[in-house]
Amino acid sequence: MINAYRFSGEAIVLAANQPLETLPDDIVWLDLVHPGKDEERYLEALLAIEVPTREDLKDIEPSSRLYIEDGAVFMTASLVCRADTDVPELADIAFILVNGRLVTIRYAEPKSFNLFISSLQRSAAPCRSGVALLAHLLETVIDRTAEILEGLVARLDSLSLQVFGDKSRARRRPPGYLEERLIDIAGHHRLVGKARDSLTSLSRVLSFLTAVPAVQDDPDSKQLCRTISRDIQSLSEHASFVAGNITFLLDASLGLINVEQNSIIKIFSIASVVFLPPTLVASIYGMNFKLMPELDWVYGYPASIAAMVVSAVVPFYIFRWKGWL
Repeated sequence: MINAYRFSGEAIVLAANQPLETLPDDIVWLDLVHPGKDEERYLEALLAIEVPTREDLKDIEPSSRLYIEDGAVFMTASLVCRADTDVPELADIAFILVNGRLVTIRYAEPKSFNLFISSLQRSAAPCRSGVALLAHLLETVIDRTAEILEGLVARLDSLSLQVFGDKSRARRRPPGYLEERLIDIAGHHRLVGKARDSLTSLSRVLSFLTAVPAVQDDPDSKQLCRTISRDIQSLSEHASFVAGNITFLLDASLGLINVEQNSIIKIFSIASVVFLPPTLVASIYGMNFKLMPELDWVYGYPASIAAMVVSAVVPFYIFRWKGWL
């Protein structure tokens, strides 16, 4: 699908089977969403450029992601999408500046694009150049990334209370409770990792974009790009801080799991020590020697039972007095 946006924010759909010879002058943004081969060829003929394919967008080489060809500026950035699900992903999106217009090619639908389109249609001061439009779009992307990190911090605070909590809550934890929290921690770590990769990609795009002549000739867009670059740096530091908190939470959870396991092993160890003396008494009188004086005692059986009980109770209270139980 090819969505075209005018200065006013009005959206129209261009169809490959109904081609235009030239674009209207007020078209400032062409947004290709999951384009097919026909739509790619149509856009190439319309703008006289070579449109990057889906395989081209996955290229990790900076020289293949950021370049200028025949006066058109090609940039590819990785944006976080599906951040509200358990499986966040990075979507490679192409940004092209050609003939004063912005062209975007994407095979995913990040929430930041929907937010920007809504703000574009509500704006009373529309962008009249592709450079200004791209700068504001990247600003929305950064705002969305900041929102993702803020939501992640809130979820980490809640998860921290679940992991630590108070002593009374810790005693009521069902078996496997902390192991389930490890799965949550892994999901948060995956999200912050995607956010950091996205910020790194956007930082490269902004550094390249700032040096483009079209941006240098537009003071407002140039200043906005510098502001976005500073925001990216701040968010990158914040993402690193969040990643450190996740690592601490992971280590703490594993430590608590080890403490619980050690407590269980301690109970078994104490139980074995407590029942060892009664076992010794029972073993002695279970021997089949012919000459054992106690076998002829009238009160031999109750005496042996009493000896086993005393030998079990005395170590138990000694452990309680020592604070081992």
